[in-house]
Amino acid sequence: MSVIEVKHVNKNFGDLKAVQDISFNIDEGSVFGFLGPNGAGKTTTIRMIMNIIIPDSGEIRVMGEKDMRVINNQIGYLPEERGIYRKMILNEVLLFLAELKMMKLKAAQQAVDYWLERFNLMDWKKKKVEELSKGMQQKLQFIATIMFDPSLIILDEPFLGLDPINVNLIKNTIVDLKKQGKTIIFSTHSMESAERLCDEIFLINKGRKVLSGQLSKVKESFGKRNIQLQYEGTHHFLEASTLIDRYDDFGKYTEVQLRPDVDPQDFLKEIIPQVQIRRFEIMEPSLNDIFIESVTEKKEMNSA
Repeated sequence: MSVIEVKHVNKNFGDLKAVQDISFNIDEGSVFGFLGPNGAGKTTTIRMIMNIIIPDSGEIRVMGEKDMRVINNQIGYLPEERGIYRKMILNEVLLFLAELKMMKLKAAQQAVDYWLERFNLMDWKKKKVEELSKGMQQKLQFIATIMFDPSLIILDEPFLGLDPINVNLIKNTIVDLKKQGKTIIFSTHSMESAERLCDEIFLINKGRKVLSGQLSKVKESFGKRNIQLQYEGTHHFLEASTLIDRYDDFGKYTEVQLRPDVDPQDFLKEIIPQVQIRRFEIMEPSLNDIFIESVTEKKEMNSA
């Protein structure tokens, strides 16, 4: 069952074509990665899904509805622009937001205590929001997004301003929410996070679709052209090779991306006489590799 249907949606702001003929479906219970660089059109699309702005053309349905007011209490939305009532007490602001989502007071109080404890904010329950660090405020807004048990959760850059410990805390919470059958849209330009969490991805750049599909199938379509290499000797053989698209030297090891038509065994045969090889591992491309390659190719096509 499709929870969200986006069909041939376009949105312009003056001469800026923010979103151009975007279409996708999001299935119930999946984590959908809406990916792209800054300014790609991710937030504009999410705002259209939330009915904050209206498409110039095309159609959007959420849970089968065009009118978001019908299903508003079933949707949790964490926007990219953070904003919460800074002069209010944590407990009071969460109870107020829960009331807006039609939660009963007793259930809201229980939910507030549960999530404040889970996110290590219980000691701040009686503090004003403005007394919290930016990271704490980010966690508070995440709690406000999910505490009323929505069936659809839309997260626009949820890790913004968080340290690694709290990033991991939110990642684990997203995994738990998925296990509960929640549908999650996860918008980010952090490919590492998306790779760990997403079932399907949609990559957008300059308002246009670049690629989409199940993450495993997207990776498979790019083939196994990535080599992790450790060797003794100079790196000149990499610069001279005609079999390589690019390589990244990380000091202890080097990641090599071969040309699409190159067999890794041919590359191995080429370099054996030149250096002493300590490790030669064929790896599937990371989502970060796919992202860089896809966006770079799109730029080159647009400039051609």
